[in-house]
Amino acid sequence: MTTVISVTNQKGGVGKTTSAVNIAYYLAKKGHRTLLIDFDPQGNATSGLGINKQELGATMSDVILETTTLADVILPTSHKNLFVAPTTSYLANTEVELAQANRRFSRLKNAVDNTAGYDFIIIDSPPSLSLLTVNGLIAARYVLLPVQAEFYALEGLGQLLETMKLIRKNMNPTLDLLGVLTTMVDGRTTLSGQVQEEIARHFPGKVFKNSIPRNIRLAEAPSHGLPIGAYDRFSKGARAYKKVTNELLERTGQ
Repeated sequence: MTTVISVTNQKGGVGKTTSAVNIAYYLAKKGHRTLLIDFDPQGNATSGLGINKQELGATMSDVILETTTLADVILPTSHKNLFVAPTTSYLANTEVELAQANRRFSRLKNAVDNTAGYDFIIIDSPPSLSLLTVNGLIAARYVLLPVQAEFYALEGLGQLLETMKLIRKNMNPTLDLLGVLTTMVDGRTTLSGQVQEEIARHFPGKVFKNSIPRNIRLAEAPSHGLPIGAYDRFSKGARAYKKVTNELLERTGQ
């Protein structure tokens, strides 16, 4: 059975795409056949896996408009067991068209439900509470919530949690918060520690034991079209995402 995880936070710049790409990479590295769906119109997960967006044919826009199937847009990556459903900035226009469409909330779920052969599907959702984000939440079994270790980290999360509650009540009763992943942690500052304590207080039992440090190599990897494990597997960032992936497997019972 496929485990579908939506990596979501309506705030930008919290390490959402970095987490989606690197967790997908390490799941694949551990032998799990993994599909990363780039569902963010910025398309950073697509380029972060070395896919040239200028050369793409069909993308997630076509899947959501139901002019093609998800299986038809999936591309292999240069990493064993890791596949990507790419996107471009045109997905933002698609969302506008989607607003008037039938079944506009469940287009992604239908596409995912009709796609077999993957152990994990990771959805990189947009940094907003948009129609695309809601599609991602309805398609998923779990939500992984990256939260930056900074002063305003918890601001706006209430709205996301309220949206999750509504979706659980009306559209997707099995949706569950897999965990909160603290990112961009600077171990040299007391602020990072204070923010982590605050996050743990708001999400008792839901915070990943491992967090993601600030790391130059982690920031450099996407510009080379590589996950951190392929770019510098001995870096602090690579070791952190490897541990987080192990913890994710435990949390999903695998």
